[in-house]
Amino acid sequence: MRTAVLLDEGFEELEAMAPIALLRRGGIDVDMVSPENRTGETGRFGVTLSETIPMEDYDFSQADCLLLPGGPGHVNLEKNEKVREQIRNFYNDENKVLAAICASPTILGRMGLLKGKKYTCFKSMNEDFGGEYQEDYAVTDGNLVTGKSAAAAIDFAFAVMEKLTGKDHTDQVKASIYYDADC
Repeated sequence: MRTAVLLDEGFEELEAMAPIALLRRGGIDVDMVSPENRTGETGRFGVTLSETIPMEDYDFSQADCLLLPGGPGHVNLEKNEKVREQIRNFYNDENKVLAAICASPTILGRMGLLKGKKYTCFKSMNEDFGGEYQEDYAVTDGNLVTGKSAAAAIDFAFAVMEKLTGKDHTDQVKASIYYDADC
């Protein structure tokens, strides 16, 4: 399994780093991809992830999941036609997972991809996207996983993991962080 995380300047660090760390803990390969073709991206609170792959060099056909963190960087993601094209590709492929948290589900909503779907996002950013807004931290509907906010980053990561690897495997990874005393 492989996940591509799209990072643009101003991404919300918790919404990117918690899924990256937990998915990797669960044995999922995670690639950090820069839509602006940089080899490093800085989040809204000054944390720089220096091993990003320029989007122009990335083969999205090799990824099973496309993950979009929120934060101010979501504005740049939404403006980027190549990003929107990849969002559509993952959304339309029932064998792939599209995941977005906090502000980023609003990108999907404005693209019309939340119509008839259960979803969540940062509550104050919710608009009439034609779907059914849920108050939950993480919501899965088909191949779509959405997360509510930075506080939901762990629940969101586990929902993505469960969609990719199944409940049993995800429960094992959960046990390793919640119950294992060998830290």
